[in-house]
Amino acid sequence: MSTTAGGLFGTYGGRFVPETLVPALDELDAGWRDAQADESFRAELDELGRTFAGRPTPLTRAERFAPGKRVYLKREDLLHTGAHKLNNALGQAVLARRLGKSRIVAETGAGQHGVATATVCARFGLECVVYMGEEDMRRQRPNVERMELLGAEVRPVDFGTRTLKEATSEAIRDWITNVATTHYLIGSCVGPAPYPEIVRELQSVIGREARAQFLEAEGRLPEVVLACVGGGSNAIGMFAGFLDDAQVRLVGVEAAEAASLGTGRAAVLHGARSSVLADADGQIADAHSISAGLDYPGVGPEHAWLRDSGRADYLTTTDDEALVAFRELTRLEGIIPALEPAHALARVRELDEQHVLVCLSGRGDKDLAEVLAH
Repeated sequence: MSTTAGGLFGTYGGRFVPETLVPALDELDAGWRDAQADESFRAELDELGRTFAGRPTPLTRAERFAPGKRVYLKREDLLHTGAHKLNNALGQAVLARRLGKSRIVAETGAGQHGVATATVCARFGLECVVYMGEEDMRRQRPNVERMELLGAEVRPVDFGTRTLKEATSEAIRDWITNVATTHYLIGSCVGPAPYPEIVRELQSVIGREARAQFLEAEGRLPEVVLACVGGGSNAIGMFAGFLDDAQVRLVGVEAAEAASLGTGRAAVLHGARSSVLADADGQIADAHSISAGLDYPGVGPEHAWLRDSGRADYLTTTDDEALVAFRELTRLEGIIPALEPAHALARVRELDEQHVLVCLSGRGDKDLAEVLAH
């Protein structure tokens, strides 16, 4: 699927930004088009994927978790740094170097994108500043320590809900101030065009690999593909491999109290129009999830378009349901998932379909304190 020239997915997406950012977005868009047309860019990313990140990640059959079904997990938790976020961070870091940027700013909620960003900045010798809400810093202390060890400056955000929404706002303010030297490395498929397209393309390696691996394992495509959705980058990357396979049902799973697609309305958040938790006056509402990575009141514009077009379905999972799935995958399969994909795992057993593919987007080391506290 491709966006229009205006960076739109149907009526969603686009650019709603201060005029000072338009030249930077134009520069990024031109640089992205040039990179896509340059074989050396793709070759460099493929090489980094193999020799630094650990691609391809395997499929694992989860035989005990859902008896009677053939459930496979796409193991992005085995990627270097422990989550799918590195796919996007590597690609944007290479792109930033092509654009001559020496400084990177990023936002993070669960901390996995922050760790991935700090990792690629260490790899390439780039200055790194990561904005993170104080509540998320409390919940994800191990990832804060990892970022600092990697040489990043983690700047706490202490207003509002002190989570991902506010961290994103602060990162954008920094970018506006330092746009000449700085690349904003957005971690999800959100933000003004061309970011949703860039992140989707960089994460689509998940879906391409998973499609080929499932065919090899089962001799057929899955009946249903599931992934958790906060901003939505792991899901859009997984779905990208199956969008043209009409017989494959696509299912995104949101946190019940952060269900931008399930209960949101069309509004503008962080530079793009999408489905957003907002009141009738357009004021952004607070989101909640036990999972810091799903605790966001918006979603990528392509997901809103997939919902409206009927190509993807979006379900919800409560905190308690996610905790049950977290514990059961751990005890039945010997795999500790992040709380984010535990939301998708919680819906697996109730599916009518037998051949199921789940994106296990990250590992649960970062969530142990939060899970044990509950």
